[in-house]
Amino acid sequence: MRRAAVAIAVGAMAVSLAACGSAKESGDNADSTGSAKKGDDIKVGLLLPENATARYEKFDRPLIEKKVRELTNGKGEVVYANAKQDASTQNQQVDTMVTNKVDVLIVDAVDSKAIAGSVKKAKDAGIPVVAYDRLAEGPIDAYTSFDNVTVGKTQGEALLKALGSKAKDGQIVMMNGSSTDPNAAQFKQGAHSVLDGKVKIGREYDTKEWKPENANANMEGAISALGKDKIVGVYSANDGMAGGIITALKAAGIANIPVTGQDAELSGVQRIVTGEQYMSVYKPYPQEADVAAEMAVALAQGKSLDSIAKDKVDSPTTKAIPSVLVPVVSLTKDNIKDTVIKDGIYTVNEICAGKYKAACDKIGLK
Repeated sequence: MRRAAVAIAVGAMAVSLAACGSAKESGDNADSTGSAKKGDDIKVGLLLPENATARYEKFDRPLIEKKVRELTNGKGEVVYANAKQDASTQNQQVDTMVTNKVDVLIVDAVDSKAIAGSVKKAKDAGIPVVAYDRLAEGPIDAYTSFDNVTVGKTQGEALLKALGSKAKDGQIVMMNGSSTDPNAAQFKQGAHSVLDGKVKIGREYDTKEWKPENANANMEGAISALGKDKIVGVYSANDGMAGGIITALKAAGIANIPVTGQDAELSGVQRIVTGEQYMSVYKPYPQEADVAAEMAVALAQGKSLDSIAKDKVDSPTTKAIPSVLVPVVSLTKDNIKDTVIKDGIYTVNEICAGKYKAACDKIGLK
């Protein structure tokens, strides 16, 4: 299912992600990664990083499975494993996939550096690897994600818009994602490029494992250090952490300050409806999932990626990785209908269930 939402203009798609060391040209040897060319009867290994964030089980896994079936006339098999936020577990899962001789791997890395050795093992076994959502290190054959710097910029711009003149009156707290996730560094980079010099950053955290409870504890610390009357807004890198942050704000008696998010989780959208959360970043998962499946099936079948991936990115270990970066949308209460509802991610009944109905009625969401 392709996305119909109007996307924020994304920068040049040919993005360079700081290549260094002895890099290997990935784009030139895609056909050599597999053994004999295969037909539709292929086995795709899918490794996702965790199941605390709603998107992986609700969107990514079923969408990839569906697209693989479509592309292989129902003959392709997806072998799935979830690392539950443990890098060592994910490395073991790759080893198992290699032992079971899958034809291709789609890997969303828990830790982009820690996965590099396992990616090499797969490559040495003739199994191509698609890096999904996060740019894993090692000899990756293809990569698809969103323009993550633009995600951070989108969040920062929305926060400044919400703050208005208050941007000069107080301080914000920045709650970034996990330091082991390369996407988190890019979100942070994008946000800083917008926020620096426009608003004072009173406290900033890298949130271990993206966990809401860690964001909650960090926010409690920020409130204690800065004082509840000095905080005018919070940059939260995703919706899960926004939930933990908002709980801490409520407990301290702080209300009506903008909090950002990302992923358009149902709970995040509902908080946007009630006004507790100002915005999220809607990332069209179906498009990202479709591209990952298309890349994986093509690689497993020994086909070129030229018709799929028009751009290249560099990782710290591999140059010129065939890549597709998908645009994103700033989601606020004003465009819920035109994004997640229009695209079939949620229904009005799902968003406006129970205690949220009155708030939905108030903003005309019926």
